Amino acid sequence: MLTKKRNLSSDRCFAPEPVQRQIARQFFDSISTLPLVCPHGHVEPALLANPAARFGSPTELLILPDHYIFRMLYSRGIPLEALGIPTKDGTPIETDHRQIWQIFADHFYLFRGTPSGLWLKDELINVFGVDEPLNSRNAGNIYDYLEKQLALPEFSPRALFKRFNIEVLCTTDAASDNLEYHQSLHQEDFTQIRPTFRPDAVVNLDVIGWRENLAQLERAVGREISTYAAFIQALEERRAFFKKMGATATDHSAATPYTARLSDPEAEAIFARALNNKLNPSDVEQFTGHMFMEMARMSVEDGLVMQMHCGIMRNHNPAIFERFGSDKGADIPLQIEWTQNLRPLLNAYGNNKDFHLILFGLDESSYSRELAPLAGHYPAVLLGPPWWFHDSVSGMERYFNQVMETAGLYNTAGFNDDTRAFVSIPARHAVWRRVACNWLAGLVVRGLIEEEEGYDMAAAVAYDLAKDAYKLQRRD
Repeated sequence: MLTKKRNLSSDRCFAPEPVQRQIARQFFDSISTLPLVCPHGHVEPALLANPAARFGSPTELLILPDHYIFRMLYSRGIPLEALGIPTKDGTPIETDHRQIWQIFADHFYLFRGTPSGLWLKDELINVFGVDEPLNSRNAGNIYDYLEKQLALPEFSPRALFKRFNIEVLCTTDAASDNLEYHQSLHQEDFTQIRPTFRPDAVVNLDVIGWRENLAQLERAVGREISTYAAFIQALEERRAFFKKMGATATDHSAATPYTARLSDPEAEAIFARALNNKLNPSDVEQFTGHMFMEMARMSVEDGLVMQMHCGIMRNHNPAIFERFGSDKGADIPLQIEWTQNLRPLLNAYGNNKDFHLILFGLDESSYSRELAPLAGHYPAVLLGPPWWFHDSVSGMERYFNQVMETAGLYNTAGFNDDTRAFVSIPARHAVWRRVACNWLAGLVVRGLIEEEEGYDMAAAVAYDLAKDAYKLQRRD
């Protein structure tokens, strides 16, 4: 049994000024028990499809799925091999999970003052009851304790799903995915887990393994895809299947939000060059920009909400990518432009009542200059929450201060946790809700809104906005 030594501050994320802090507490208390809406993330559906599923070891739960963690450790000279990250060529890695945990504990101080550190403390304290600060000396004892907890029925994925009060959780799934785990969940009438259609692996022609990804799409639709027209038809069919399985949204990622419509012959020619491995230097950007237009057209027709995540250079470190693959912490934000790049798409669909577009960006300089004005004008556009590197206390504060006056709260899409680490979900939502309540309390003390309005806005930012943005049924 671990000895209780600490708790997280009940006033974390709140301003030190006493009047604002008290109002922030009141706002947070009013929304703290609302269900969690998780409309975008990367939790594997297999985790919840099997009632007997378990998380595995503490290392498998808290370290291996979380690139935030091994990104920080790698930055301080810890090899990814030592953290048990699989290599593409199968060369040896550390397989002793207790040893990996010890390395993590030895360097836990690195996460002080970071969002990962705040989430991890919340998980250890509030999910597992670990009230000792993790360090080199107690790493083994805490590992043993967590291992015992994870073996208990109340710490199964499904049990924690219920305990976390998650109302809906959306996964992110390739266009070719047969959604077998979602189908299994539906057979149990477990419909709170919904897929999201993500076609990047076949739409972005420069993706490593594009031809193999296209072959998987061919298997999913049961026929050869040898022309651009057949490619578009296949994507439309897959979207219909995803929608039948409960999907309400699609997700698209690219370095920039460049959009431009190609003629059918132009698109056909680029697709043919991709099939023959003879792409021209400009083909990738041209085709991705065109496919943004096509995905918007399809969204108007089938009603799926379109998400665009832009402003990241994937796999910046080639040595890491070549040895370990993608999603290993080597992605770096880019400075990008939205106003001109999005204009063709918004000219075509931005005024259409049947189109719904949620924008996410990592270039904070564009918040007040471009993103907030776009969301504050076009009926089709909503602004997503601070994403990835900015999913933090300070990142959220900057977002609220730069966006809300121009866009307005109700032109934003609430919060999504965007996580692969399942047990971090309540911690991430708690940070968002606390920062939002503190921001609202600041508006009250400065006389910018009434306190009664603040309660309504707190409920909106915690729950209602996400439900509306993703077309998820509202609570009674």
